[in-house]
Amino acid sequence: MKHWIKRTLFSLLGASILVGGLTACGHQRHAFGSNMSAEDQAQMRGKIIERVAGKLDLNAEQKQRLNVLADKLQEQRTALMGNTTNPRTEMQALVAGDKFDRSRAQTLLTEKTAAVTAKSPEVITALADFYDSLTPAQQTKVREAMQGRHGWWHRG
Repeated sequence: MKHWIKRTLFSLLGASILVGGLTACGHQRHAFGSNMSAEDQAQMRGKIIERVAGKLDLNAEQKQRLNVLADKLQEQRTALMGNTTNPRTEMQALVAGDKFDRSRAQTLLTEKTAAVTAKSPEVITALADFYDSLTPAQQTKVREAMQGRHGWWHRG
């Protein structure tokens, strides 16, 4: 094969790989709950609770404690998000001008840290109450799931 034909074919192959890679990277995956309505979040939460309850074979009291934990996690997430629906907009505002808005960045950090600090004791208490209510066999299942590569959240 002539040298220019090889070069052309390799260039086309490289360009195809580059375009394919950029296309794949351009596809955004949103974090859990980022664009979900409250109804969709409640439905997803119910599915997750049922899945965990099924894997651990939870009794009614344990399932109730798991619901309390889910409530506390949701409260903390809501407090962390604040009144913004799109955190990306806040980050874009920091770099919108010709200088990085350091004071706004520090204010955001302070707000988010305060939200986590305020709600964390409740989350820790709910998590401890749930975990302590599990039988030793159920606790072993939790530890084993946490040591797995993807735990229970992996879909494959």
